Amino acid sequence: MTSTRRTARRVVCGWMGLAAAGALLAAPGVSLAQAADLFYERTVMTAADARCGLFQAPVGAALAASRMQARGAALRAGLDKAGLAAVEQRAWAKVAATPCDSEDISLAAARVRQAFDGYAQLSRMTYPGELAEWRADRASGVAVRWRLQQTASFGWNRMIFGLAGRDGANSLMAVAQFPDGKAPYGARLVLRDASTTQGPYLDTRGQPLATLPLARRLPPPSARSVYSAEARSPAGLDLMPKDMKSAWAFRFPPSAAYALAQLDPREAVAVEFLFAAGEGENVRRAYVEVGDFAAGRAFLQVASR
Repeated sequence: MTSTRRTARRVVCGWMGLAAAGALLAAPGVSLAQAADLFYERTVMTAADARCGLFQAPVGAALAASRMQARGAALRAGLDKAGLAAVEQRAWAKVAATPCDSEDISLAAARVRQAFDGYAQLSRMTYPGELAEWRADRASGVAVRWRLQQTASFGWNRMIFGLAGRDGANSLMAVAQFPDGKAPYGARLVLRDASTTQGPYLDTRGQPLATLPLARRLPPPSARSVYSAEARSPAGLDLMPKDMKSAWAFRFPPSAAYALAQLDPREAVAVEFLFAAGEGENVRRAYVEVGDFAAGRAFLQVASR
């Protein structure tokens, strides 16, 4: 019987294409062996590009996006931080031992370039997560639109969160509707502080990770970072769904998007909307699954090169 590891390796070594590999990673039931193999192969080619200068910038950026998605799939499949490091070390060792002008490198690079021709034609991608999904749109145009978005409902309230802007200009934003007519005076993004922690806090307590609520994927307060929104305004029609009549828009600093991209895909972050309540404040909290935010962000960057 052919093992799933061998099957995955034949598929990857055949370089079925960056988009097709992304579809495999998004499919349910991807095994640890499959995800680790894809991460290894993508890391090999990324390392070979860094060492040998194989690709033009758009192809290299596409490869980086595919590598980030493979990394996320490997983490979701159960590969820990040490396992990721071991795969990366093995990939870099493979490249270091292979001459840049070798037939293997030349053949693999040619297949990556060929795969990019199809990948470059894609304007939209969907990145499914365990409980939510990211939808990416890198179509060209001068209109402001959501480039990478995830939606969330919290109570009677509703939020769209992600990267928005014109072609090549994407800001991390939250647009939220509050049916009771209350207006938040501020918002903040709460997430794990990756600089002071070793990894994600996943409060499973015996529950399968695939069904773990997002509220139990945040670290304790002592391990969190907070980014306050730097701008607030009524949301424009270009960022609201047709069934949303009015909403408030908040823009977060670029450093917040960078911090979000460093997190484990199994984690969650919280967007807290702040309302005045007498002498204190009232907080309404929406949760966002980190998922393949980093891969989606890299997908958008391909279009801006």
